[in-house]
Amino acid sequence: MPAPAPADTSVKVLSPGQVTWRWRILISTYFAYGGFYLTRKVFTICKTSIAQDLHWKLGDTAHIWTAYLVAYMLGMFINSFIGRRWGPRVLLLGGLSLSIVFNVIFGFANSFATFLVFMFFNGLVQAAGWPGSVGAVSQWLRPAERGRIMGVWSTNYLFGNMLVKSLGGFLLGAYGWRWSFCGCTLVGFAVWWIVYIWQRNRPQEVGLEPIVDEQSNETRAVQASQADRVTLGQYAQLAMNPIILAMGASYFCIKFLRYALDSWLPAFLNIQGLDVARASYYSQVFDFAGVGGVVLAGWALDRWFRGNWAAVGACMGVGVVLGYLAVLQFGGNPIAGALCFGLVGFMLYGPDTLLCGAASVQVAGEKNAVAVAGLVNGIGSIGPIVQEEVIGWLVRGDVHTGMRNTNLLALAMSILMALLLAAIAWRLHLKETKRRAGRPPTLPA
Repeated sequence: MPAPAPADTSVKVLSPGQVTWRWRILISTYFAYGGFYLTRKVFTICKTSIAQDLHWKLGDTAHIWTAYLVAYMLGMFINSFIGRRWGPRVLLLGGLSLSIVFNVIFGFANSFATFLVFMFFNGLVQAAGWPGSVGAVSQWLRPAERGRIMGVWSTNYLFGNMLVKSLGGFLLGAYGWRWSFCGCTLVGFAVWWIVYIWQRNRPQEVGLEPIVDEQSNETRAVQASQADRVTLGQYAQLAMNPIILAMGASYFCIKFLRYALDSWLPAFLNIQGLDVARASYYSQVFDFAGVGGVVLAGWALDRWFRGNWAAVGACMGVGVVLGYLAVLQFGGNPIAGALCFGLVGFMLYGPDTLLCGAASVQVAGEKNAVAVAGLVNGIGSIGPIVQEEVIGWLVRGDVHTGMRNTNLLALAMSILMALLLAAIAWRLHLKETKRRAGRPPTLPA
């Protein structure tokens, strides 16, 4: 299937001022999302220590994290509207500052209720991080280079994950969980100042010429308002667009699979005979392989697929299917299984970053990037909530049977993901073909 070319494939020469400021934007937003992780994931590495110190049952900490996940999902829809109306700078600075305040509270908290309530609030403001970051870079990247640059830039959440586990883990072991919260929060505050000084929504705000040219709305896959601010009705119309809903459904499958492996893979490897340390170590094959997949997806988007992000995702979705078939065939051996999950990670992280990154910028225009990123991520964020409960139910009986059934479910989800992305790719192809032929598109907006 021939891939549609971006509407503008020319590469503008940037002025020295544009180059300097663009580096500031990319660096500040990269660290910004790392800063959100510093005020997000401390609880996950400290929960056993917190439960022991405050005399909770370890299982009860699941309720606190579920509150966070539910709020995070709801917050995606709220923050994507706020960001579309008032700009990504408001999301990044406001969301991170409130999350810093909540994490200071966690560092001094002693009651279950305090953690539960403020973790819910933290989930709401944490949802500002990703749409704010995507919206913040959208008007600083030329279309022809967007895939390559955002492919590397999108490793920011892997960087944040490693940072909080390294810094937070050190402070946890050396000084206790309260210092882990306070130390990570202090670094998050330093990141806030980097964002405050270096981040601007668009080049015009610092007296520079635009980097991205205005394009006709008819060239977009999704036709939506290009005004600086939108009404709630215009936002709702964007949210109900069939392509946006299909992107969200695809991302539901992706986040279901990714969070399932984050949550369950170390336990599964341990059950298959590895000690807990090696199980944790081997489970990281999934994440490290994913870095390569992210970079490859961004490069392929610009070089081979000429901007057709859905076609890239569909091809890599087939790779995820093959990865799970390999898991079912060879997963009885824990080392072979870990390597097979490495293949899954390599293929899964590419569509993951494309859908909520470059695709969110391209599909409805740079001005709508923050809204699309939040909408897609909001629908997708239902996946982590569902997987935890469904997989927990599957493994309640015979755990080995439950593991196989979990992998069969994951195979089905990967097939659904590939089919959804293939359908979007075909729809985009038809829309572009009709546009090139000079006929008004008959597909619903």
